[in-house]
This record gives sequence, structure tokens and C-alpha cells, in this order.
Amino acid sequence: MTHVSQEASRLSRRTALTGIVGGAGVALAAGCTPVNRASSAQGPSPRPTASATGSSAGAAPGVMTLFHDPAFNFNGLWALGGAGFGGSEVGEVLTAVNAINKAGLTAQTYVETFKKLGDQLMRAPEGSEPDRQTRRFRALRAAQYYAQALFFVLGSDAPADEEQLYKAGRGAWDTFCELSDPVPVTSDVPYGRTPLPVWFFRPDDSGKQRPTVILTNGSDGQNVDMWAYGVSAALERDWNALVYDGPGQGQLLFVNRVVFTPRWETVVTALVDWLVARSDVDADRIALTGLSMAGNLAPRAAAFEKRIAALVAMPGCLEPWLGFPPEIRKILTPSRTETNDIWNKEVVPELPAADAATMKKRFEPFSVPAMLAAREGKVFTDFYTPAKRIESLTLTSVVDRITMPTLVLDYEYEQFYPGQPRRMFDRLTSPKDYVKLTAATGAQLHCSPMAPQQHCDVVFDWLQEKLPGR
Repeated sequence: MTHVSQEASRLSRRTALTGIVGGAGVALAAGCTPVNRASSAQGPSPRPTASATGSSAGAAPGVMTLFHDPAFNFNGLWALGGAGFGGSEVGEVLTAVNAINKAGLTAQTYVETFKKLGDQLMRAPEGSEPDRQTRRFRALRAAQYYAQALFFVLGSDAPADEEQLYKAGRGAWDTFCELSDPVPVTSDVPYGRTPLPVWFFRPDDSGKQRPTVILTNGSDGQNVDMWAYGVSAALERDWNALVYDGPGQGQLLFVNRVVFTPRWETVVTALVDWLVARSDVDADRIALTGLSMAGNLAPRAAAFEKRIAALVAMPGCLEPWLGFPPEIRKILTPSRTETNDIWNKEVVPELPAADAATMKKRFEPFSVPAMLAAREGKVFTDFYTPAKRIESLTLTSVVDRITMPTLVLDYEYEQFYPGQPRRMFDRLTSPKDYVKLTAATGAQLHCSPMAPQQHCDVVFDWLQEKLPGR
């Protein structure tokens, strides 16, 4: 047996942590955007291998360069991708990009520019009175731009604006829904002490019984993302679509202060109960999808909720904690006291502002104290609790309980959960399919930000094959 002194252990650990405090760069991926040490952008910062230029080792070739900082670039690509479904306008996004680059890319300029664009769209345009459809899709685009600003607000000069900025985006989303035809059914589905807000979209209000897809967002997505990654495609194919905020998402996080739960089946079971009580839902054809980190949440739910007839993981994710690099994971020890001592005494004092913003963003959906500290411009002091919560999302012990047909998506140059989709597919014992979207058609990177239409084509072609009409 080899004995290592406490001092030697501490020094070895500090060496391992130089990726954070020494400037070597670290990827802190737990949701839809790559993060690590930034340049001067002072926001959730990028993984070097996700370079938009394709010049770094392992970078994704063929990606449009909007910003030279890959984290901001990924978000810009996400905004552009929504244009195919009316969730953005190419000219608006590129004009905002030019304005940000001219001013100098920082979290502050990014937040200010996209918030201003959202504000403009929520006001009446100059000229003639806008009709219903004009106001509707201006509101949808505004929701996208507010979401862009929201992602980086904790790295800005006004982190306390986070809840207000969320509410602006939510207001735009609700305006879009209220102007839709038919208007989606809204409800608060009972769940613990905090109900789940839901939006139930139907192709028409005839009452026809239809297949229904439950669309599950990731750790930092907003409802507008679900329009591009499922609602619009579902309606075009004569499906119903259910959008919701679960723990750690949207209203439940930013307003109600409810963080992620590892027991996502309790969330989905509440939704399925609500759906099967409706006469316009075919209870035998309810599908469940999970985007980004929800590629972990949805499979967890499906392992226990057997009324789900088909499952899609986009991408498959067995262990979200592995989406964090080893340098971050090494902070967590079996001891709460030791873990938090490492964090507060060895890491935080030397944490650059950009990395601090990254950590705040990545950990807030798992810890209310972390979120509240971030809104005060502070770094959270309890690393242990949210880290253990993320670790508890591991699916390896339950994935073999999934029995329904399952589609696992993967992406060329997947930057957050590389290798995990294939691992999930290999462990599944249910009827299963694996599809990898590639750079050959511009569908590379996590969740295919430049190709949501291709993404939806793959998902709904598969769903309609597995759950055909009667």
C-alpha cells in the first residue's frame, strides 16, 4: 500500500485544478452551451475543441464563425437555427452579431444587444398596424432573443436582472401562444408543492384523438426552443405537442426556485396523468423526447412510466456529471467539509471572472443558494450539494428497465457528452435505433444547432413509424 501525505495530496489536487485557476482552460458542459475559460468575454465560456473556426484540434469543421469565442458562437448558431421555424430572423441575428462584435464581445454587450432586440419586437413596429400573425411571430422571435440574453446575464454587470429577464422571455412566449390558432391549452399540472406549467398544442380544436409528444427541455433551454425542436413539426404532422417547465427549468427554477430532481419519472407521470384524461389524446400513442440534458431526464422517466409508447433521447446521456471535466469532478470528495474547503480555499480565490460566471450558470439549476448568490454577483460556497445532485442523475442502474422503442440520437463533434449516446444505446435492451447527425449536412455539434429541421425530420419520421395511425 502506498501512503501519500495530506500536503502532497493537496498539492497534487491543486495541480489538477490548474485547468480552472491557471488558465489552461476547462470545459464545464452541463447543458446546451459549451463552457470553460473565456478570453475577455466574461460569460459562460467555451471548450477549446468547439472552436467555430475549425482550427483547433478536434474542432467541428464547417461551422459558421459569428464570434471567435466558441461559447457565444454556439449560442449565436442556436439563434440562427430557429429561423427555419420562425423562431428568429437571420437578418436580425446577424445585425445583432455585428453590433456586438463592433462594441467588443462581452457578456454585457451580448445581453444588452439581444435584450434590446427583444424589447423592440415586443413593441409595435413603425408603419401600419401589425396584424395577428405579425404580432405573433414578433413575440416568438423576441422570446428567442430574451433567451439569448438570459443565458449570459450572470456574467454581465446586472446579474440581479436574471428573474426579470426570464419573465420578459416568458411574457413573449405567452403572447405568441395567445395569438396562436388554436390557442394552446394551458394548465398547472399538480406536482408536489409547485404545479408544472404546461402548454398543450393541437393542430386544431376539433377534439380529434391524436398521438401526442411530450417535449422535455434541457438544463438551460427555454420554451421557444421547444417550438423549433418539436412543436411546429408535430403540428405539421397532425400530432399534439405538450411543452412544460419541470424542476430546474423555466418558471420552476427562476421564479419558484425548485431545482432539478433525479426522479424525473415523478414529473412525467404527472404529465401523462393529465394527458390521458383528455379525449383528444390517444393514450396508446404518447411519445416522450428529451433535448440536451433531457436526454438523461426523459430516459429516466421512461424507465418507470410505462404508458410512454416511444422514447427519443437527443442525445442519449447516461451520466451528466461526466459532462464536467475531470478537473471539476476532482473537487468533489466523499466529505462535504473537505469538498467545500477545496472549493472555497483553493479554487474560488483564484477563479477568473469568466470561469466564475461559468460555474454560476452551470450550477444554478441544481442549487437555489447558488442561484441567489449568483444574482448578487457572488460565487456559491457549497459546491458539494449541487455536485452530488448532478452525480445522482446517473442512469446506469435503471436504463435496462426501459421497455418501449427508443431512438438515441448522437451528433458528430458532440462536445458535451461524447461517447455517451453510444453507451446508452449499447445498454438498452428494448427495441432501439441509433442515428448520428453529421457535418456532411451541417447537423454537427450538440443538438444540431444549425439544423433543427433535419433534427425534427429524423425524430418524427421515426415516431410515425413506431406509432403509426390507426
